[in-house]
Amino acid sequence: MTMSRVKAILATMLLSIVLLVTSCAQKAPSRFDQAQQASSQARSGQAVTKNATQGSQFNKFFPPSGGGYQRVYTQEKKGFAQAKLKKDGTEVAVLSISDTSSTPTTAAKYQQSGQTIAGYPAREIGSTQTAILVGK
Repeated sequence: MTMSRVKAILATMLLSIVLLVTSCAQKAPSRFDQAQQASSQARSGQAVTKNATQGSQFNKFFPPSGGGYQRVYTQEKKGFAQAKLKKDGTEVAVLSISDTSSTPTTAAKYQQSGQTIAGYPAREIGSTQTAILVGK
């Protein structure tokens, strides 16, 4: 055997070993993989119950357009509906209705509230939101 043939065989074997070792090595999860896993775990407890009301059934509770105001439906899904109230093309309010059957802890927060609106328990959420519990 000639020396050049031995070098070629040795180079081929070394290249094969390097490829085998690097392809079988454990890959550390990237920051994107970690973020995806964290957000998936955070959302896992937010499933909508089977008996949640369809969002389209909430639409009748939104105020109608009129008096210079325009109602624009923006989102509708099981257990939730949302509409924007606009005046002269400018958004003045976002109205949301959600079914609390999927989140019983949310409904429980209203029992501690001292506020009422039209006889229904209400509570402040931040500085720009007010929520009212109507029904169960």
